[in-house]
Amino acid sequence: MQEKKLHNASYRLLLSKFKEWLDILGYSTSAVSSYPRYINEYFCYLEDNEIKRLTDVTPVIVKQYYEQLSERPKKQSYGALSKSSLNQHQQALRKFNEYLKKHNTTAQPIHLKAERIHHYDVAKDILTLAEVKQLFEITDYSNPLARIRHRDKAMLVILYSCGLRINEAVHLDIKDILFDKELLYVRKGKNYKERYVPLNSYNLNVLEDYIYEGRPDFYQANTHESLFTGVSGTRLQNQTFRNRLREMIKATGNEDLIQKWITPHTLRHSIATHLLQQGADIDQIRQFLGHSSLETTQIYTHLLKHITE
Repeated sequence: MQEKKLHNASYRLLLSKFKEWLDILGYSTSAVSSYPRYINEYFCYLEDNEIKRLTDVTPVIVKQYYEQLSERPKKQSYGALSKSSLNQHQQALRKFNEYLKKHNTTAQPIHLKAERIHHYDVAKDILTLAEVKQLFEITDYSNPLARIRHRDKAMLVILYSCGLRINEAVHLDIKDILFDKELLYVRKGKNYKERYVPLNSYNLNVLEDYIYEGRPDFYQANTHESLFTGVSGTRLQNQTFRNRLREMIKATGNEDLIQKWITPHTLRHSIATHLLQQGADIDQIRQFLGHSSLETTQIYTHLLKHITE
């Protein structure tokens, strides 16, 4: 069963914005891929029933849609959809509703019995400035090895102070630190868009200490140009960034911090929120984060509002 093509222009735009929203908020790769796919099927159902606007959707229509889902065959194998698959479709629509509400758009009338869905509440996991300071301070004794401590602090500079996505951080090379210009060159930005991120004197000193005092002590560090290198002598990968961040968080002994769900992307959310709190211009934040549109950056105004409520 092939995936149906969506024709309604407004539905296509909504779908694109929804996927971008999931990506910006740091949802898993599987969620960013599957949720829009499920909503695409929902939109196609509305199209087939000549429903051209979401405001025309009623509880009966939603109920009929799920009845149709429970009866249709699987797309890649035989048999009907499992209860688990049906629940995933419901999760997708609930998450889509969350997106609509945060953008002041009328949500869909969902009144279906289902298991309570655990939502990744981004706002509650944003770090405070005091927590960020504590993370930086812990790098003075986050590991017995000096090279790891230097690398930990450099990671925080790149992920928080520079607001890079984890894939951008992974692909950094030493030459991308432009010390003379006080800039960080991001070559592997999202959709291969390049940008420059300003570096203050503190960030430059941290990166310089890591490059000249920490990095040379890693195995075979002189055989490649990647900024972040691991114990095996190769470019550091995403999972090591996540693991080291968790170790730093545990080392703080701060239970409030430990209880938060903090990922490299949370640090990016945090710096954007902090810049907004400090009165930075929203378009400057957009450029800093490498967003294509201002609408994407305005997600942080919603986060800030939620944090201060």
